Amino acid sequence: MSADEIDALDAAVRWIGDGHKVALSTVVKTWGSAPRQAGSQIAVRQDGSFAGSVSSGCVEGAVIGQAQAVIGDGKVRLLEFGVSDQQAWSFGLACGGRIEIFVEPIAGAEEELIALNKARHDERAVVRAVDLATGESRLLDPTLDSSSLGLAAADAATADQCNCAEIDGRLWFLTVFNPPLELVIIGAVHIAQALVKMAALVGYRARVIDPRTSFATTERFPSVGLTHAWPDEALAARPLTCRSALVALSHDPKLDDPALSAALKSPAFYIGALGSKKSHAARLERLKDRGLPDEMLARIHGPVGVAIGAKSPEEIAVSILAQMTERLRKRP
Repeated sequence: MSADEIDALDAAVRWIGDGHKVALSTVVKTWGSAPRQAGSQIAVRQDGSFAGSVSSGCVEGAVIGQAQAVIGDGKVRLLEFGVSDQQAWSFGLACGGRIEIFVEPIAGAEEELIALNKARHDERAVVRAVDLATGESRLLDPTLDSSSLGLAAADAATADQCNCAEIDGRLWFLTVFNPPLELVIIGAVHIAQALVKMAALVGYRARVIDPRTSFATTERFPSVGLTHAWPDEALAARPLTCRSALVALSHDPKLDDPALSAALKSPAFYIGALGSKKSHAARLERLKDRGLPDEMLARIHGPVGVAIGAKSPEEIAVSILAQMTERLRKRP
């Protein structure tokens, strides 16, 4: 595994535990075709060893040098780099851009970093706020903190986007650490096999619910969480969250309807169901008979997926994932 594939925070905590001095560099702003998005990080040891990436190699060398200087004098730095068109081309980009990188020493913030890493590994949402002028930092629970900074953190966590926020005349950078996105699939069908593979590529952790043990097998779904309980039981035991998407693919009302009913009562950001317009209309009538109102039923994307004329299981999976992404990134 290369250095830019190693998690920066994991490495920083490990190095601190081994007695090393560490600086953390974070992309706080980008313009143009910057190679890494805001929130990308690189941890640097005093000997120049590093983990993570802030530019896919374009300015790593300069950042590592500045990080070593920060370790030496203990002073934070806000760096700005321009990535030329020629540099960008050499790293596979169409054109250049600019990035702003905040470099801070970790000395004195070891316990905070350990707590941050524990929250990440426990899959609890947490936002780290850093004052870009002073280096003061805070860990915020975006679901509980009602301060002005906490509300800004909650907005950033909901948007799943690291950004700057000016609070009471101070400029803070908010690094969002959300739990992984979750994809729950009802029905271990052929489309599900394609969809779990594609979803994993964009960061979803998938689980497949299907009581039919001949369908939901590890041979057909390697490295995927399988549940053989009935959907309503499985979703009651492990409820959907605001970072969950549910897609009903079994085309069997005994499986799909209870799952959709549970999903509609949850904060799931996306709910989709396979079927033609005719079958979807019949599905809506059945769900109405379960007491679900029209405004709630309108949350279901059915027929599921973007209308691209998809025919094969793989093409249908592409259309579903595209619609999920659109809903995730453009939600109110």
